[in-house]
Amino acid sequence: MFIRERQQIVICIVAGAIVCVFMLFVYLPLHRQMKTISQTKATQTLAIAKSAADSKQLPLMKEQLLSLRARLESYEANIPEQNTFGGFLGKIADLMNENSLKEQEVKPFEVIEADQFNCIPVSMNCKGNLRQIFNFYRQLQALDRLVRIEQVKLSNGGNYNGQVSMETKAVIYYRAKVG
Repeated sequence: MFIRERQQIVICIVAGAIVCVFMLFVYLPLHRQMKTISQTKATQTLAIAKSAADSKQLPLMKEQLLSLRARLESYEANIPEQNTFGGFLGKIADLMNENSLKEQEVKPFEVIEADQFNCIPVSMNCKGNLRQIFNFYRQLQALDRLVRIEQVKLSNGGNYNGQVSMETKAVIYYRAKVG
């Protein structure tokens, strides 16, 4: 009977060793591999979902690109190829007269030269009511020339009669001559 018990113990030890070997060399490596594959699958699923969402945005981005190209073409069209600055200052003075602005002063500064575009800083001063000044700015914006308003200062007159003094710093652009 002692031999039989011994055989059972040996069988149990061998079975335990086989289970341990199976766990260490088969189950655990396969379990790690399955976990890695699951993570890779999740990452790929996320990437596919992101790509699908991005592909839905493509028509919108294409539309924005076309819109920006159209704006860029009109932007460049508003920058003349030569310095026709004197005529443009005349247009500004005409706009001021058209809006009945008083004490007009349009003063250009020195030309700033760059590679593609040159610019001329301009100081504009006048007086009028807010409606007149607002109309002047609206008409200035509608001109066929790019003007960037850098600073606007509106000051109320001392007697509060509705007259406002306007001081504006602007930059007017034109294309640099190449070659």
